[in-house]
Amino acid sequence: MQAYIQDKGSERARYSLIALKPFWGALRPDQICPELCRDYIAQRRSAGAGDGTILREMTDMRSSVRRYASNAGATFDMPSSPPPKDRHLTRDEYRSLREAAQSIPHLYLFIELALATGARSSALLGLTWGQIDFDRNRIDLGIGAKGKGRAIVPMTKTVRRALVAQQPRAETVFVVEYAGRQVGSVKKAFRSAADRAGLKGVTPHVLRHTAAVWMAEAGRPMSEIAQYLGHTSEKVTFRVYARYTPEYLAEAASALEID
Repeated sequence: MQAYIQDKGSERARYSLIALKPFWGALRPDQICPELCRDYIAQRRSAGAGDGTILREMTDMRSSVRRYASNAGATFDMPSSPPPKDRHLTRDEYRSLREAAQSIPHLYLFIELALATGARSSALLGLTWGQIDFDRNRIDLGIGAKGKGRAIVPMTKTVRRALVAQQPRAETVFVVEYAGRQVGSVKKAFRSAADRAGLKGVTPHVLRHTAAVWMAEAGRPMSEIAQYLGHTSEKVTFRVYARYTPEYLAEAASALEID
């Protein structure tokens, strides 16, 4: 698994290893069997992990075994894929969240950026002023894991105003900063702001989902949304977000019309 993590260069795989190691660490690949997989799934569920998280962990383990011990005879029993998460913010909810963060400048800016770019937290917390192009009115979200390029997105008027206001106060090269240092995580501050706004089930990632839903509701093509989110496959975008488009299944419904 360590070799797989180094090769993949994924933060997600590192988190998977932390979860997997206590249960699987003393076992050989050939000892992996459906019964133990089901025991692991049950244990992680009892610890509060969702099936999506468990599936990611076991997928990383299966991929590492297939890559480095393909002849070991390991057999897996995987949890089912959970349905796509539906939680996104209405415009009023977003305004409430933003208002609740006004007293925390770095969180306020993060929230504005998250909605305007649809980017993941890691991209925004690593964003530097060199990636902000005011002349061309765009934000280059940079390079992700294993050198994968992220999206270059236009600035909304709202986020441009926030960035212009923040730049003269900047103490570091990082756009999202606090007390003269790069911010490593906004989870705690974000959770507090969400509580003050009376919002349940809202995490930083919900803002990425919200951005995509709003674009889909506005009738933007799936190809555009996929590029904005940096999806490598438009199929992923369609599977999750097509149902939010105004025309979704409209032609199918028309076949059921009756006078």
